[in-house]
Amino acid sequence: MTRRPALGVALGALASIVLLYVGVAGALTPPPSPPPPTPVVLPGGGTSPSPFPSTLRTPAPSAQAPEIRAQAAVLVDLDTGQVLFAHNPNERRPIASLTKIMTALLVGERADPTDVVTVSDEAASGRLAGISGLGLVEGERIRVNELLYALLLQSANDAAVALAEHVSGSVDAFVDDMNARAERLGLSRTMFASPNGLDDEGYSSAGDLARLTRAAYRSPGFASVVATRMHAVTSLDEPPRIVQNRNVLLWLYPGAIGVKTGFTSPAGFCVVASAEREGMRLVAVLLGEPAEPFSDAAALLNYGFTAFDRRTLVERGERLGIVEVAGREIPLTAGDSFRGLVPANRPIDRAVVLDDHVPYPPAVGSRIGVLRLSAAGGVLGEVPAIVANVPPPPPPGFGPWWARAVGAVVDAGAAVLDAVVG
Repeated sequence: MTRRPALGVALGALASIVLLYVGVAGALTPPPSPPPPTPVVLPGGGTSPSPFPSTLRTPAPSAQAPEIRAQAAVLVDLDTGQVLFAHNPNERRPIASLTKIMTALLVGERADPTDVVTVSDEAASGRLAGISGLGLVEGERIRVNELLYALLLQSANDAAVALAEHVSGSVDAFVDDMNARAERLGLSRTMFASPNGLDDEGYSSAGDLARLTRAAYRSPGFASVVATRMHAVTSLDEPPRIVQNRNVLLWLYPGAIGVKTGFTSPAGFCVVASAEREGMRLVAVLLGEPAEPFSDAAALLNYGFTAFDRRTLVERGERLGIVEVAGREIPLTAGDSFRGLVPANRPIDRAVVLDDHVPYPPAVGSRIGVLRLSAAGGVLGEVPAIVANVPPPPPPGFGPWWARAVGAVVDAGAAVLDAVVG
């Protein structure tokens, strides 16, 4: 009897706290929470413990680049591609399921999300090795957009094969298309051997994967899929399947918006992680981590958000000063604007660098060099240096006395000749 009033008081206090929280929910960001534990199904049956960490181990945010354990890594501005951090960015490495970013890019470019895919015997899960699968059944019908959720959240290898066959007719043809697309993107250190990365024969670099990810973000639907924590994959023939994103940063890192994880023994732990804060979008790529890669990814993202500010450094048409060409003064203007990430609280160096062998007179509006913008010893970017106008030649009588004398003699001779001939 004495416990009921106490219970009522406690419930009333709890209700007040809930109402207070709801009342200010628009001004508060809920604290990060760990992802639900999801054991991974093993080949032949059984499960392994959940592979998801529940906490991140990161140093305090700092303007100093963190120490990371990855064999290769980059941090780039998602919108411009500007590199903020690089460690062995051009080293070719196996990339495991990060391969599926290219698979998703090609599917987004070449298939309609509502297309219906009929699962072949080759794509059915029983034919594939590995621990990541949706459980596709031969003859099952399922839409492209549902397979993309399985591909990018649960890293379903069977979904990758089904999508590849739908887009290109066969896995081999799709791999050819992957490599052709990589070449068009300028991914010179990348080669694919499968649509899912199980082969470990394909490879890429941290720098190439950052460029690939930026291209994928321009593909319809990619951004919304990789930002999804959990999704019920619906099929036209089978019961819904719940898939959970393996990128735990979506739960543990404020502002996380994607992208993809990967692991095989040769590749190590890999992740491409993106996050957004105050309009700044960053992508961290880490390859060959010895253990979970999320803490190092978070440390890199923290560094980017702490150590850099987005600023406009020059406006199109802005006067850049005067340079000397063939002994004449030529005023220049900026041919474009530049807005980028710059080291916080660091001065910006501006230098006009002229092209070799600039002709005189240069045409008004022509580019004769660049304005180079630098900070902390690194080049941030360049904009064209444009000729604003060309001063007229000096009037007669301008110059040293001997030049004027020679000119007078030439003029007199010309007058005499004109009188004789004329």
